[in-house]
Amino acid sequence: MLDQVLADLRADPRFMGAVHHWQVLPAQSARPVPFPRTVDPRLRAACLQRGITELYTHQAHCYERARAGCNVVLVTPTASGKTLAYNLPILQGCLEDDAATALYLFPTKALAQDQLHELSAMLRAADLPLPAFTFDGDTPGSLRTTVRAEGRLVITNPDMLHAGVLPNHPKWARFLRALRFVVIDELHTYRGIFGSHLTNVVRRLRRVAAFHGACPRFLCCSATIGNPRQLAQRILEQPVELIDDNGAPSGERHFVLYNPPLVDRSQGIRRSVALEAQAVATRLLLQGVKTIVFARSRVRTELIASYIRDALGGERDDRARPGGGSIRVAAYRGGYLPRERRAIERGLRAGELAGVVATTALELGIDIGDLDASILAGFPGTIAGSWQQAGRAGRRTGTSLSLLIASASPIDQFIIRHPQYFFERSPESGWVDPDNIYVLLDQLRCALFELPFADTELAAAEADPAAAPGAVPQPAFGREVGALLRHLEQSGTVRHAAGRWYWADRAYPAEHVSLRTSGAANVVIVEQRAGTRQAIGEMDLPSAKTLLHDGAIYLHRGAQFIVVRLDVADRRCYVEQADGNYFTEAVVQSELRILHRDLECEGAGLYLLLGDILLRREATKFRKLRFRTHENLGCGEIDLPPEEMHTRALVLCFPPATAAGAWLAQCGAAQRSFIVDRLGVLVRNVAPVFLLCDPHDLGVATRLRDPELECPAVYVHDAHPGGSGLAEGLHQRVAQVLAGCRELVAACACVAGCPSCIGPPAAYAPGGAVPDSGHAVAGTRQELLEALQHLAPALPEAPHLAAVHAAAPGRS
Repeated sequence: MLDQVLADLRADPRFMGAVHHWQVLPAQSARPVPFPRTVDPRLRAACLQRGITELYTHQAHCYERARAGCNVVLVTPTASGKTLAYNLPILQGCLEDDAATALYLFPTKALAQDQLHELSAMLRAADLPLPAFTFDGDTPGSLRTTVRAEGRLVITNPDMLHAGVLPNHPKWARFLRALRFVVIDELHTYRGIFGSHLTNVVRRLRRVAAFHGACPRFLCCSATIGNPRQLAQRILEQPVELIDDNGAPSGERHFVLYNPPLVDRSQGIRRSVALEAQAVATRLLLQGVKTIVFARSRVRTELIASYIRDALGGERDDRARPGGGSIRVAAYRGGYLPRERRAIERGLRAGELAGVVATTALELGIDIGDLDASILAGFPGTIAGSWQQAGRAGRRTGTSLSLLIASASPIDQFIIRHPQYFFERSPESGWVDPDNIYVLLDQLRCALFELPFADTELAAAEADPAAAPGAVPQPAFGREVGALLRHLEQSGTVRHAAGRWYWADRAYPAEHVSLRTSGAANVVIVEQRAGTRQAIGEMDLPSAKTLLHDGAIYLHRGAQFIVVRLDVADRRCYVEQADGNYFTEAVVQSELRILHRDLECEGAGLYLLLGDILLRREATKFRKLRFRTHENLGCGEIDLPPEEMHTRALVLCFPPATAAGAWLAQCGAAQRSFIVDRLGVLVRNVAPVFLLCDPHDLGVATRLRDPELECPAVYVHDAHPGGSGLAEGLHQRVAQVLAGCRELVAACACVAGCPSCIGPPAAYAPGGAVPDSGHAVAGTRQELLEALQHLAPALPEAPHLAAVHAAAPGRS
């Protein structure tokens, strides 16, 4: 069926007119090997029942290295059998040792539930007496005691390990005493601030396990990533063996880079990604092609799902198919209640749902059945993320289709115009900074709550590692741990007595530390109806201030709700069902000031400043946008307290003493404002290609005349408290980033400038003001290109992006 659909698409001139590149990735044959002789006959029989007669080469290698006592990181594509690769040595080890236990860490609850389903099927097929459970925030209290008392295989996530297991380790003494294996799946997701926290959680796990007499080995798995061994060794702080020789088969994949058609050629404005994704997805679904669409935000997920349902001609999740039958399409995103997420996952596996529109919540390896096509509604921000999303379709051996629909953002257009970069490389590297002072202090408090620190432990941590070549040090928290403990002692939360450091505060530190965001609190969304109240979702507090303010429209599974009141103090948002013709979008203003200057120098025709800043963000108003046309229907005010964050930044300064500053000073005020503002847009969207990070990890603010620096300035800052190395990485690559900006502007085919090169005017108006629909751009593409040529006259020719190496930037 899909072959005929692909032929129809190729024969459609309208569709092909928007196709920038069509890549066919050939099928790959399997490379099997016999089961190792040491595998228990019951495990072999269970595999045979599931149609597995041999192992792939990477599965056999993983089994052998794990059996040899090595830490392993396995890196193979989606649907290559990584689950069996780590389950086989774990189950074999648990059969040989009646007490042995294993801990599985997955980054999401949905993935944990999916893996429990897979593991339980294997245990039933082999009739193995190995109790397996999930343990997360959705686990009922009545079951938690059973998990601790009987569990041999416990599946959880880093957040629950951090806040639920380690602080209560005496209750887990039986399990921890026999802990032999720890699985860390989807290793590539543990980058930046999340990975920095996880590294410290692993330090705490190893420390607590050692206290109970265990020294587990770690089995890590990852999708394609630039530095898997380096990342694994950084997180585990132990030697790790890399296995990346994939022996699994794969079907033929058609990967299409698609640029939506122009709707206003004179201004270079293209058709909305949401509308184009809806049109393509509807076409595929009507031809019987099971499809997943990935959107880049929660609101866009709900919008696209709603548009698809409307196009299919029905209501909510059930849509009548012309000629009989029905097509069911669901939205899937963070914030849904557990029962809603499980129901959608079951519907996909059972084939009851023909399509789903999702955020990155479904990007990871959850079993969602046989899907034929994946549509990426906008570039996800990384090459690896793109392949992860594309890989959610075609998980067996048949033909599959992946379609990347570019938005008007510069980074999307950059990728569309460089197919060789997209297909020839997968350059993103993962890196962490576990000694980030904010992360480290929070995690040190948690570690102290679990076990006191002995002075001898501090001496080992502060010793010179070179004194014992090849030795694996005991788990520690960096060489500055002593100084940090003394700091905590001065604050009264730690006391030192009899050669040990003890937690001396009544607080439970882990509950106040979030591994993924700057705050641990979530807002519960409560629907009010006919005198009753019912929880329908949840959202982190920073997001709630922009998405759940009073008067906002909250979209949930095809229904519209209007926010009646957001109670920040009690973490509650009260909503009522509505039936409007619009959705809302908040306008956020930012203020910042420099706290400390670490490094100042000249470079690339600019003056560069690296240091600490204080960032203040406040949602001041919101826009009402009509469904489908997205036209502005009016504005409203937002009255909520601001968010403040201390982070790291690289400041691009234009003082008159520099070449770029001298040229800029000769320009008129409007032209200067345009150039500085658009340079911020370009750097924000091009830098992730060179820093190998998620675009959301970076923030940009521009000032036409900075009050402290007394000149125009562009602030490029880390989006996480304390910073995570991106500012330092940009300092090392600023010339490459500026050259990439110049290439993007020079390659654009527009005349005066368009959203694909100089950025959308409404989003980056000077001073943060929201222009009306008649706002005119105060400059042209050619003026920006001239500025970039003066900005860095000594730069080499624009780099061929496929040559950008995957070396990880940052302090780590």
